[in-house]
Amino acid sequence: MREVLHSRIQGQGEPLLILHGFFGMSDNWKSLGNKYAEQFEVHMIDQRNHGRSFHSEEFTYELMAEDLFHYIQHHNLKKVSLLGHSMGGKTVMLFATMYPEMVAKLIVADISPRFYPVHHDLILEALNSIDFSIHKTRKEVEEVLKERIDEVGVRQFLLKNVFWKTKEELAFRFNLESLTENVEEVGVALPSFHEFDKKTLFLRGENSGYISKEDESLIFAHFPKAKIQTVKNAGHWLHAENQTDFYTYSIEFLTEK
Repeated sequence: MREVLHSRIQGQGEPLLILHGFFGMSDNWKSLGNKYAEQFEVHMIDQRNHGRSFHSEEFTYELMAEDLFHYIQHHNLKKVSLLGHSMGGKTVMLFATMYPEMVAKLIVADISPRFYPVHHDLILEALNSIDFSIHKTRKEVEEVLKERIDEVGVRQFLLKNVFWKTKEELAFRFNLESLTENVEEVGVALPSFHEFDKKTLFLRGENSGYISKEDESLIFAHFPKAKIQTVKNAGHWLHAENQTDFYTYSIEFLTEK
């Protein structure tokens, strides 16, 4: 029997499903989820190999889109709106082109349909250098991460995945082995001729290079009804760096008739 993705569900109304990025989890969306839940039934979902969802050696966008299909059927949801950040954005793009009849509206946060080369090498090296049989406290784990990762924000983001597996031993919530093995899958492009012909909003961070001017024609080729908006004073983690504008643009889009 197929396992169902773990999620946090709150609020009432039409369903809004939120998918995090690489190394992320549903918890990253708690404060925005609370705001959306004033008008929607919000499902903050952990994708496979992340958060509290199941671990698997297999990790592709096709499988993650199938996981989402199974989740929607399991919860008997109709006409969902989808919001995906980065890797989650790639998942919801693929899902919407495969199952357009199940999707009301689509929001993609700071990712385009194009191919991205692997750029998580340093993070993966840092994570794989942690040995929980030696590194027994969060402080010790952070010190190891600090050797390779300068940005405090990135270290804090990764540390959110550290939890007490037993009273004595820490562990990562994500499946580091599978993510390391399959890291090239994360940058895979949306397949050619996949199209979603309903309202779509692309939000890009002003200081992020993930959605460039050159990406716009590709976005419109796949998503002819797309609108692209820039979130000021924000990089790739635009929903955390400028939550106010991110929320304003997304809720206006979700509630417009």
